[in-house]
Amino acid sequence: MLHESHVQLAVWGAASVSESYLAYRAEHGRIMRKARIRFEQRDWRGAHRDAVERLELMPRSIAHAVEELRGVLGAATSDALLREQMKFEYERALFGRPDPELARSYFNSVTRRLFGTVGVNPRAEFVEADVDPPPEPAGVPIYRTYPRRASSEELVAALLRDCAFSVPFRNMGEDARLAGALIDAHLSTTGKEAYHAIEVLEPIFFRGKGAYLIGRIRCGSAHSPFILPLLHGKDGICLDAVLLSPHDASIVFSFTRSYFHVDAERTGALISFLRTILPQKKMSELYISIGHNKHGKAVLYREIVEHLGRTSDRFEAARGDRGMVMIVFTLRSLDVVFKVIRDRFAPPKTIVRQDVVRKYALVFRHDRAGRLVDAQEFEDLVFERERFAPELLEELVREASETVRIDTDHVSIRHLYAERRVVPLNLFVRESNEDPARDALIDYGQAIRDLAATNTFPGDLLLKNFGVTRTGRVIFYDYDELCLVTDCNFRDIPLPRDDGDETSAEPWFYVGENDVFPEEFIRFLGLPQRLRGPFLAAHGEVFTAEFWRSMQVRHRAGEIVDIFPYRENQRLRRDV
Repeated sequence: MLHESHVQLAVWGAASVSESYLAYRAEHGRIMRKARIRFEQRDWRGAHRDAVERLELMPRSIAHAVEELRGVLGAATSDALLREQMKFEYERALFGRPDPELARSYFNSVTRRLFGTVGVNPRAEFVEADVDPPPEPAGVPIYRTYPRRASSEELVAALLRDCAFSVPFRNMGEDARLAGALIDAHLSTTGKEAYHAIEVLEPIFFRGKGAYLIGRIRCGSAHSPFILPLLHGKDGICLDAVLLSPHDASIVFSFTRSYFHVDAERTGALISFLRTILPQKKMSELYISIGHNKHGKAVLYREIVEHLGRTSDRFEAARGDRGMVMIVFTLRSLDVVFKVIRDRFAPPKTIVRQDVVRKYALVFRHDRAGRLVDAQEFEDLVFERERFAPELLEELVREASETVRIDTDHVSIRHLYAERRVVPLNLFVRESNEDPARDALIDYGQAIRDLAATNTFPGDLLLKNFGVTRTGRVIFYDYDELCLVTDCNFRDIPLPRDDGDETSAEPWFYVGENDVFPEEFIRFLGLPQRLRGPFLAAHGEVFTAEFWRSMQVRHRAGEIVDIFPYRENQRLRRDV
């Protein structure tokens, strides 16, 4: 039983975490509000700085909150009953907050760090339904409703006017006319001409150089996506595309994209709306997509635990070639893979564990351009031993004993990464018919270009390090050799001096640590001979040093290239 003084200490502890959370949310809101200003001023460098600042904000806030709480509790941090009472007091302070699920996750992050919690302690931290978004209050929608009008053009014009940017549209009337025609054509082909209204979220979503109006077309109780990407060119703001299919919406909110900046206090209401147009997306993905990755990670863990509770299959090695750096495993029934860093890496790898951690941190902060998988980093997870295949347990013991501890009943993993599962590109090409295999390889080339455009060099371009998503996009997921394009020295292979050079098995020229010879790529990629021609015709220049050097020039000049989440032929204009 807690002494009265301990109850007071729990009140103070809960208040300390609450104050830290409120300070975090205030700072988060300040950064989010800048997104509109950056867009209106075409300040893309500022927008990039804001993106990095937002990513760094939560870890910095939690570290500060831990120190503050340690000062309040002192030696009482080891008191289990005090922890439970502090959770109770913190919950009482959440009444009426618009974002209780985020506040609970924040509490968990702080207390787990301070108390060294391993696994889950439901008496001292929030679990399961505690992290679900709260129900939306009746009569307080987070969206604007535009009832069906005489024409879709008129409706689009009304919602564009309501954006109320401080700079003008280049030609709002033309935008409305083009969008109205596309909406009518889409509804005609889908049999939804008699829709009732279009509902658009009040907060605008910003990412990179784009601003996105996110909404839904309501036809009775059914909803379908309605997304209008806006760009701000030198002549003003313009509508760049009209995205109306679930496929297009899924790509906009892909786990391979950097996070949106959205100024919304009522995050639960926002997520509830998004789930109506993205029902195939897990709640964890949606929270992560709007930048609440810490909470999204908590929800992802809950989703994994719930999945384990209703299934019986075992963790086993993921499909694909065995990695030299990571042990990768999954459940056949789960679309997530888990990656544990090996204790040691066999030659020719020269990196160490901390190098791998830094690469993942680089990807987390970088523009992923729809081509890099977002990895969620977990610490101190505990699973039941019986859920692991014997051969996987053996590999974990043999290759990752510094990270994994196995006892009679449990497997404890000190550090791992969780990512969405994709089909390794080499397997996809090998197992697919001619057309899908060719399309995947063409998109593989485009993935290399997109990565280069965002100053990313994969390092190892082998097909096995790329994967194919559910929507058919090719992405990169092996980060141990990834680096910035500007950190490489791209060279042409020197001409041989004589016949001896030409037949030599070793290079006849000096090769520096950062030297890269793109001409050699084609020799090692393992492209099927029958598909080499189409690939080279589309992307042959990625095998030239000149291509990569030209990308270096652009990046060093400060150019920021934005890769938009829709096809070039979906753009209304090409001059923005």
